[in-house]
Amino acid sequence: MIDNMDQGVLVVDDESRVQFVNQTALKTLGVVQNNIIGKPIRFRPLTFESNFTHGHMQHIVSWDDKSELIIGQLHNIQGRQLFLMAFHQSHTSFSVANAPDEPHIEQLVGECRVMRQLKRLISRIAPSPSSVMVVGESGTGKEVVARAIHKLSGRRNKPFIAINCAAIPEQLLESELFGYVKGAFTGASANGKTGLIQAANTGTLFLDEIGDMPLMLQAKLLRAIEAREILPIGASSPIQVDIRIISATNQNLAQFIAEGKFREDLFYRLNVIPITLPPLRERQEDIELLVHYFLHLHTRRLGSVYPGIAPDVVEILRKHRWPGNLRELSNLMEYLVNVVPSGEVIDSTLLPPNLLNNGTTEQSDVTEVSEAHLSLDDAGGTALEEMEKQMIREALSRHNSKKQVADELGIGIATLYRKIKKYELLNT
Repeated sequence: MIDNMDQGVLVVDDESRVQFVNQTALKTLGVVQNNIIGKPIRFRPLTFESNFTHGHMQHIVSWDDKSELIIGQLHNIQGRQLFLMAFHQSHTSFSVANAPDEPHIEQLVGECRVMRQLKRLISRIAPSPSSVMVVGESGTGKEVVARAIHKLSGRRNKPFIAINCAAIPEQLLESELFGYVKGAFTGASANGKTGLIQAANTGTLFLDEIGDMPLMLQAKLLRAIEAREILPIGASSPIQVDIRIISATNQNLAQFIAEGKFREDLFYRLNVIPITLPPLRERQEDIELLVHYFLHLHTRRLGSVYPGIAPDVVEILRKHRWPGNLRELSNLMEYLVNVVPSGEVIDSTLLPPNLLNNGTTEQSDVTEVSEAHLSLDDAGGTALEEMEKQMIREALSRHNSKKQVADELGIGIATLYRKIKKYELLNT
């Protein structure tokens, strides 16, 4: 139902008064329904190009004495305005609502089908103590997912300890994980050392690049999981621990098991709840959202003016293969924030040559496309469906190309054709 959609929805009548607001929008705006229905509201788009009137952009949303900075799409339908929220950028003071060092499910930016499924899965499994294994290419956001699970769990106020198994030399990894007692070995600290597993007690331990853990330590970790206790180096008695383990890898652990590089019994202990993250090249419909997210992140951090971004640049970015995934996109947006003149729009002349010359490919065969920007058909509301129908009809009248219509509406071409068939707009 539209009232429980991940995306915030506001409908405003011809007198600019709020006619409908769903639960997500209420949460985003920080209000209860009775305090906003029927009240005047104003949307002021922030853009530097007069002809850049479609797609996602920043809006200052104002009502009463409050103002919020929200990225979204504003559509005029039959004298009413439909505002589809992408994500919240600030509270009334224009400070950031969700600081980057406090990741939770709202930081999993994306409204494509697979991302909506991922958010629902995380919400379901977060309260459980069962182990989770997150699999995905480098840069797909595995630690963000791990932190989101922790933040939504009953352990949210307990430690979240992360360790990269590939970044620590093998001879040091055991002491980092399990700790040691005074005098355990030559060069050891005189006071001993608490291991990261013990430091994560009652909380969550995130083991990144788990495939790089040496076999000897795999056996010791398996023992710790099964017995719920650890034995620090040089200790004579075990220490009880209560931890939830989330592991992550970008490697093929099944192949590692076949080659004798990874213990099968440990794999089954860690892989109780498997989560697979899609590469960015399979999330083309999320590119524009992510572009604005990272632009906001870096302009805030660098103290820069938020720039506009030309539609042709967004199209170039959609076609790029993104071998570095989200990390590559974030780095590109940081670069563009640094080089774009203050108050101007990011155009294709600012893109690095490798992106223009060698970095783009034809769009991959992604058959499933997002309906998040135009997902009103779950609402069961005739009025909202009529608004959607009118919005599509008007876009069809403005463009000769179905691709242009889909781009304006913020949906995929397959979704557009399904909507056209549903509303019998074939002859429009």
